Amino acid sequence: MSKFASLEDQLDLITKGAAEIVPLDALKERITKSLATGVPMRIKAGFDPTAPDLHLGHTVLLRKLKHFQDLGHTVIFLIGDSTALIGDPTGRNVTRKPLTPAEIAVNAETYKEQVFQILDPQKTEIRYNSEWLDKLSYYDLVKLMSQFTVSQMLEREDFHKRFNEEQPIALHELIYPIAQGYDSVALECDVELGGTDQKFNLMRGRDLQKHFGQPQQIVLMMPIIEGLDGAQKMSKSLGNAIGVHEPAGEMYGKLMSISDELMWRYWTLLTDLRVSEIDAMQEQVRAGELHPMQAKKNLAWTITKGFHSNEEADAAAEGWAKMFQQRGVSEDVPVVKVSLVEEGLMAAAADGGAEIRVPKLLVLAGLASSTGEATRKLAENAVSLNGEKISGRTYGKEAMGDSPVLRLGKKSVRVEWSD
Repeated sequence: MSKFASLEDQLDLITKGAAEIVPLDALKERITKSLATGVPMRIKAGFDPTAPDLHLGHTVLLRKLKHFQDLGHTVIFLIGDSTALIGDPTGRNVTRKPLTPAEIAVNAETYKEQVFQILDPQKTEIRYNSEWLDKLSYYDLVKLMSQFTVSQMLEREDFHKRFNEEQPIALHELIYPIAQGYDSVALECDVELGGTDQKFNLMRGRDLQKHFGQPQQIVLMMPIIEGLDGAQKMSKSLGNAIGVHEPAGEMYGKLMSISDELMWRYWTLLTDLRVSEIDAMQEQVRAGELHPMQAKKNLAWTITKGFHSNEEADAAAEGWAKMFQQRGVSEDVPVVKVSLVEEGLMAAAADGGAEIRVPKLLVLAGLASSTGEATRKLAENAVSLNGEKISGRTYGKEAMGDSPVLRLGKKSVRVEWSD
């Protein structure tokens, strides 16, 4: 471990972006002991290979693992090939469809390829929990399960909700938190990482380590990062995710579509910049020394470079800029936030959905003094949306895009949606 990594230096990087650390004092004590003895801490994060590809939401934990790795600690990337047979019930209102061992094996291999775009393969300990879980006897399993009660399991929010709603809870699902907890015993973990939605599972590791006479691990929870819409968690099923294997141009373009507010969350959770560096950048933006668009370009380039290369990130940035120039849209236009619940903004669509009233939007964006003026300008073909002339009085939000640019006369604004 680097002699320069003092307790303060380590805490600065380790706590960056963390939502909760249980208990923080124990983490300080464990780091102090590591510095005194020269023995690195053992840090673990588990991933069940239930899907073949990772997205940037998954990399929040991987990046925190990297922070520990950069500080000289032993990082364990745990592939939950046995727990994947159950499927983590976190956030589920129905029992997961079980995967076959063959599907799990294929997914696990793709995980290994992808994580080393962030972690150092020479310094990462890759483990599979089948190493110990598959060796447990019936007696061992019964002894493990005897440490917990059914009422304890039903304290878990998703189980409690399903029980109250009379939704089925399969018995094997109750084993999952116990199996994850036993992983920490088998690996003798000092710290386990997980999302805030994983707290129940993570705390079971502390319970079982205490039962087996081990020092209890520290639980470090990271926030669940929002997807491109800035509202719901990043998820491929919701269509708001950025896959780590996406081409550089697509990755860069998607990152440029996020709101300015979400940009700072991404700087914190998806890069290695220290909090002090991010705070300094935000101060530059507030002081007018750095345009928010440039800060977002820097973010998009930094993240894209991390999964591709400097040259590919440069090409993606150049391609994005050319796209906007071809549309006749300036990149550095003022940003106006518009609430989707603003009175008079939304109109009923023929398909039963909702569309945005363009005249009202032009007023809210400060491009027209009244809806009457805006309607006349639309009729005169004087309004542009993302560089293209429009005359329609209503448009779907998806057709407009996540960060549409409106132009009326010589004035342009970029709209950011808010709830």
